[in-house]
Amino acid sequence: MIGIIGYGRFSQLMARYLARDFTVYVYKRAGGPDLNADPNIIFAPLVDVCRQKFVIPAVPISAFGSVLSQIAPLLSEHAVVADVCSVKEYPVGLMKNLLPPKISIVASHPMFGPDSAAKSLSGCKIVLCPTRIRARRFAQLKAYLKNLGLEVIETTAEEHDRQIAVSLSLTHFIGRSLSKFGATPLAIDTEGYKRLLHILEVVENDTWQLFEDMHRYNPYAAQSRSEFQQAMQRIEAKLSRNKGIAAS
Repeated sequence: MIGIIGYGRFSQLMARYLARDFTVYVYKRAGGPDLNADPNIIFAPLVDVCRQKFVIPAVPISAFGSVLSQIAPLLSEHAVVADVCSVKEYPVGLMKNLLPPKISIVASHPMFGPDSAAKSLSGCKIVLCPTRIRARRFAQLKAYLKNLGLEVIETTAEEHDRQIAVSLSLTHFIGRSLSKFGATPLAIDTEGYKRLLHILEVVENDTWQLFEDMHRYNPYAAQSRSEFQQAMQRIEAKLSRNKGIAAS
């Protein structure tokens, strides 16, 4: 049995796939989306969701600590709790500090979303950081995810955050900058420009809160942004020098 806390776009995708193999109990806010025709997806009170063997708090990073404090006394003694945050060091620290010692912990980051995995999980990536879990139980989890077609990447929370500060946080920063710049499709375009617009389209489907949280709670994101902007400034300075030479 699986419990999911939160029912946003990603939680809906997650519940749909997991309901093929399990009964999924979902706790959602009053007035939240109730888009469900699957008998294996059951909307339930928080206490019932937390009784499940595997519990996934799918909530914004900024709300993660308060949700953990709320659910900690409700969890079954040997439950597994797995986050799906886009940063890892911050939620790992919270789970270690706020969850009872007998609760198993797996930090995860599904590297896909409602748009990219709408039709299939095949070839999609998921990062796992085995934080506090027995080897056999973790091996079973990995095997199940691989059977879904996912590519499982096992790493540490620190290494995840260092790499994701570039591959995700910086990509979203560029996409948001393109949006603020006003980039739109053009009749006279290039393949490179089309790829830039694709980045813009991807990030615009995500909330500003997700974008802000992935930068605020990743300890390496600010450095990546700074280095990227410094690189742009160096290129701009070189162009300006060359312009002066050509004018003379």
